[in-house]
This record gives sequence, structure tokens and C-alpha cells, in this order.
Amino acid sequence: MITQTSSSRPVSPARRRSKLGVALVLTAVLTAGAFAQAPAPAAATDPVVAKVNGVEIRQSDLAIAEEDVGQNVPAGTPDAKRDWLVNYLTDMMLLAKAAETQKITDAPDFKKRLAYLRSKALMETLLRDSGKAGATPDAMQHVYQEAVKQMAEEQEVHARHILFRVADASDQNASKAAEAKARSTLDRIKKGEDFVKLATDLTEDPPGKADGGDLGFFTKDQMVPEFSDAAFKLDKGQVSEPIKTSFGWHLIKVEDKRKREAPPFEQVKDQIETFVTRKAQIELLNKLRAEAKIERLDKPEAAPAPAAAPGAPTPAPAPEKK
Repeated sequence: MITQTSSSRPVSPARRRSKLGVALVLTAVLTAGAFAQAPAPAAATDPVVAKVNGVEIRQSDLAIAEEDVGQNVPAGTPDAKRDWLVNYLTDMMLLAKAAETQKITDAPDFKKRLAYLRSKALMETLLRDSGKAGATPDAMQHVYQEAVKQMAEEQEVHARHILFRVADASDQNASKAAEAKARSTLDRIKKGEDFVKLATDLTEDPPGKADGGDLGFFTKDQMVPEFSDAAFKLDKGQVSEPIKTSFGWHLIKVEDKRKREAPPFEQVKDQIETFVTRKAQIELLNKLRAEAKIERLDKPEAAPAPAAAPGAPTPAPAPEKK
């Protein structure tokens, strides 16, 4: 959908990363001293950074904690961040040990909570692993090639524009004044004055003053409809009549037209990997749902709808060049 941004240019603006989260950390800490009992990776790659009553905190524990708390880690130097994470894990271990001493682990509420957190950690780990398994080089290349095929038929236009802004679209007097300026400028262009120079001197689009109103190449859906409709009807070298959009009145000059060029694979590799990963996660979940007997006892039974993988939004279409 084309939206209008705070910029005066008529351009449509172009992660939530799934993580192990608090479930993994709490499950590790609250199940009978997991820090102490878990087999330790090689010390060279996972050094001990602290001990709490003899129980080791390793570098890998800091990584899990950082993944869990994410943006809640206070801003600061790397050393300050590391100190905060060590203190966070220290407090967690002390409180967990105190909870064990008070027999909180025997409480029914705790057992329910722990079972939930264990299921959540298992779910997120399986989704992570299935996503990684699905994001093979062949799968990513297939998505890329399909996107390239679709883009081969799409046209791009390279255009410049001169904008006479209307701050309030409901202000008829301001709109008429802007239109009059656009028509006067068009007369000057028809008499031979240079479009780029006039854009530099007259446009009320601030970036346009620096680049002669140059918008570069764009596809039809990257601009507001009124602007795109006019630009794509023009031939190379033609200048439009004044065009009204929600930004004001424009004059458009088409510099060139071409079939849309696909971005290099490496440029969109991360987007493709995210798409393929989420696709694998959703396919796994839908398969499991299809094989399961799911009953809702709190409401009349309804046909289940396919669902997106927890923690991952529905995959976007194949990546486009912006």
C-alpha cells in the first residue's frame, strides 16, 4: 500500500527475530542447578567469566542472557554491558538457589510455570532449527530466481520533478496558488528553460534543490498513484502537465524507461534467508496442526485456519529492489 511520509517526495516507505527468550534462561537456572551440572564446552571457546558460590558462569551463559533481555541491556561500553550481564546472571542464580531452599520447586504453580517455559523453549528451539534447515543455498536461490522472473516484466521510470507544496490539502487558495506556480514554470520549460535548473531554483522539495529534482528509477507502486499514473504515461524526454497529489502540485520529466533490474543476490540475501526460514517454520507448524486432533471445549468447533509460526510474522513476498 502506498503511504505518504513526512518527506515532500511522493515515495512509499519501504524483525522481529525469534529468540530463545526467558524460557530458556529460566528453565536452565531453575532446574536443579543447571549451571553447575551442564556439560561445559571447551574452555578455550567458552571461558568461565565468574563463579557464584562455586557455580560457573561462562561466556555462553552471557550470550543466552543477552539474547533474552535484548534491548533491556543498558547502553554503554562493551565492558559495562558485560558487567551488567554478569550481575544479572549472578542475581538470577542467587534468587533461584533461594527459591530452591524455600521448596518453591515443589509448589503446583511453579511446576505449571516450569512446564510452560519448557514447552516454550522446546518450541522456539525447534522453530529455530527447522528454519535453519530450510534455509539451504538451493532454496534461497530458487526464491531469488522466481523473484527475478517476476521482475523481468516490470517497468521502471527514471524521473525528475518540481514540487510546489500545499501544506494543507483542504486549503483551496493555497492549492490554486501552487497550481499557478506550476503552470507558470511549465510555460518557462516550454520556452526552452532547463528543467534541472528550474528544479534547483524553484522546487519546494528540499532534496530536489540539491539534485535537480532527481528521483532515480522507481516502479509504479513506489510512488503515490497520481504521480505514478502520470509518470508512466510519459515518453522519455516528455514533461507532464501539472499533477496534483497530497503533497502539492508537481511537474514531472521522464529521463528514461527500462525493464526493472533485479538486485544482485548478495544484496538481498538476508531478506531471502528470512523469507525461506519463516516459510519452513510455517510449513512445519501447519503440518503438525493438520496431523493433530485439536479440540476447543470453550466454544463451538470451527475449522482451524493455517497459522504463522509463533514469534515469526507471515512471510513477505519475494524481496523487491528499493
